[in-house]
Amino acid sequence: MEIEIEVIGSVVSPVKEPVDENWGEVVSEIVLDKKYADALIGLKDFSHAVIIYFMHLATDKNRVKMTRRPQGRDDMPFVGIFSQRAKRRPNPVGVTAVKIIKVENNALKVQGLDAIDGTPVLDIKPYYPRDRVENPIIPEWAYRLMSNYY
Repeated sequence: MEIEIEVIGSVVSPVKEPVDENWGEVVSEIVLDKKYADALIGLKDFSHAVIIYFMHLATDKNRVKMTRRPQGRDDMPFVGIFSQRAKRRPNPVGVTAVKIIKVENNALKVQGLDAIDGTPVLDIKPYYPRDRVENPIIPEWAYRLMSNYY
């Protein structure tokens, strides 16, 4: 089955190449197509948003491995791609909760978005407290993997 998704805007970021750490302090901007400017009305009343984006540099299906060590690190277990947040996956869609800094016209300035400059944005949703899971369980290796990510 094919689905059709429209890109609503793109990321303007100081990060030009994919990296695996230090995203927490990155300030970037999501510039929407002007026809979506009114869709941002009311978002400034929220402290955070969830950004859904397409990892456009990770589209080579031949490079997708269903099992691998996260980030290729020898100290990580051999696990399936759906146990990871790797960019090379069957559908390279990213989802990140970000801090909203400013909403103006057709642009959203955010902190902590792990998407590089030029990344196509698919959707923006307000962060609701219900999105939070209390006391989640994740494996020990995931804590080590993400220790410098944000």
